[in-house]
Amino acid sequence: MGEKLVVGRIGRPHGIRGEVTIDVRTDEPDARFAPGSEIATDPADAGPVVIERARWHSGRLLLRFAGVGDRDAAEGLRGTWLVVDEDDIPPSADPDDFHDQELIGLAVVTADGTDVGRVAEILHHGQDLLVVRGAAGERLVPFVAALVPEVDIPGGRLVIAPPPGLLDES
Repeated sequence: MGEKLVVGRIGRPHGIRGEVTIDVRTDEPDARFAPGSEIATDPADAGPVVIERARWHSGRLLLRFAGVGDRDAAEGLRGTWLVVDEDDIPPSADPDDFHDQELIGLAVVTADGTDVGRVAEILHHGQDLLVVRGAAGERLVPFVAALVPEVDIPGGRLVIAPPPGLLDES
């Protein structure tokens, strides 16, 4: 069995019938969260959950799970991670496509070798942002080719080309 990959996180309840908002962490939410799908959870004892209904509302994905019929039950799932086995995700044909879990923990250095820190998490807000934690604190680095010219998964590092000011103390 492969590693578990996060595909979403259950957010706050929506309405009174057990729907929840989902912080989507997958490129294929409509396929991944299709009604009838069973998804494992972290913590494992919160699930697995079976998707009964999925719909988009004001740009947010709302899900209703089988057996979760009211706001209190939905609130009990808040903060739960939705995970799939990495073996169940087909590899991307795009060499510039990475799963969050491949990037988290990578050392972050500048082109001249200066240590910046490690990738702590990836935020998905319109564009992907790398949260880099190091001696100088936490920095947000947009995950775009111009700023991140090299991602070396086997080598355990990511090279950034920060514009002036990106790494300065704020």
